[in-house]
Amino acid sequence: MAKKTILSFHWAWSLRTHVNSLIAVVAVVAVVLTLSLTTNNAPKTNLPALRNGSSREKCNLFSGRWVYDNSTLHPLYSGLRCAYINDEIGCDKYGRNDTRYQKWRWQPNQCNLPRFNSTKLLEKLSGKRMVFVGDSVNRNQWVSMVCLLESSIPDAEKSMKYNGSILSFKAKKYNATVDFYWAPLLLESNCDDPVKHRVSDRMFRAGAVETHARHWADADILIFNSYLWWKKPRMKMKILHGSFDDEVKIYDEVEMVEGFEIALKTWAQWLQSNVGLHKKELYFMSLSPTHAWAESLGEDSFQNCYNETQPIRNVGYKGRGADLDMMQIAEYVINQLQTKGVNIQLLNITHLSEYRKDGHPSIYRKFWDSLSEDQLANPSSYSDCTHWCLPGVPDVWNELLYAHIFSQNTE
Repeated sequence: MAKKTILSFHWAWSLRTHVNSLIAVVAVVAVVLTLSLTTNNAPKTNLPALRNGSSREKCNLFSGRWVYDNSTLHPLYSGLRCAYINDEIGCDKYGRNDTRYQKWRWQPNQCNLPRFNSTKLLEKLSGKRMVFVGDSVNRNQWVSMVCLLESSIPDAEKSMKYNGSILSFKAKKYNATVDFYWAPLLLESNCDDPVKHRVSDRMFRAGAVETHARHWADADILIFNSYLWWKKPRMKMKILHGSFDDEVKIYDEVEMVEGFEIALKTWAQWLQSNVGLHKKELYFMSLSPTHAWAESLGEDSFQNCYNETQPIRNVGYKGRGADLDMMQIAEYVINQLQTKGVNIQLLNITHLSEYRKDGHPSIYRKFWDSLSEDQLANPSSYSDCTHWCLPGVPDVWNELLYAHIFSQNTE
């Protein structure tokens, strides 16, 4: 009997060991799967998405992964039905047939993004004005926001007006306005014409925030960006002392990254000194990455965004399309504003967007200049790897913005 007991013990112990080993293997596989891009419809517990840096923050919305969602929930609207999508980002209209890029959703690691509810946001915006201020990528995000909102509004109850640097969408029933204001360098500059802004050099006027601010300072929610216009290769930035009307112009010439720092600090000082803005909701979008250069990433290798139909799968990937020095400058300036009591948040869309080499218009857009025979023979040479197709990545930026707007009321 003693032998039987001992043998039974060893058999049970051996079985338990194998079971534990199997559980460990399954756990490792599960961890690997959660770190990869997968199709996943299992919901996670929703946690409040509070502002960055708050001791009460429960979830970092910007840390996560892209998940392919083949349900009817994505995309959030039809690119062919939204009349406000312009020709540089209307990839459906210009012949892009692979629509998988529209089906990826962003999944934070520790919670879910709240589902975008256009009616709820319109009610929040009732009697208010939201303004996107910046360059064409910020306009890209503004168009996304308009498409997200307008799909739930009858034609007779919405309107769009174009007035120079201001594009203005209005939801009449709610008396809600969602505008875009063109200011690529944030300060007054020689790039301020919303149409004719291709210039041989770039110059902004020292300290000149008010020129633009008078058009957006009355807004209730402001979303700023500035990045791409500081990235012109081999070009320096000129800082004008005086007026653009002066016959003889006196200016300093600095490296682009230094000019970016000067302009951003000038803009921040203006925000800080205007106490009325402290009670508004302010957001600064971090740098939108490009995929214009070749990357060697094994299966994820690419020449640029041309003909790319899948996101980058390498977890932790950091590409060449974002300037780390400029990112650090933006983070520092925003942190300084927060310490001075300005209600501003940095929405860090850079890293999550870096995975999406498949999300750009590439050749599927209208090009304003005639293409040469050499370019047509080599489509990657003229592919737009800067802007983003809609529906697409900017919709996720707006889902993140939406989460932050509604988290303001929970703190």
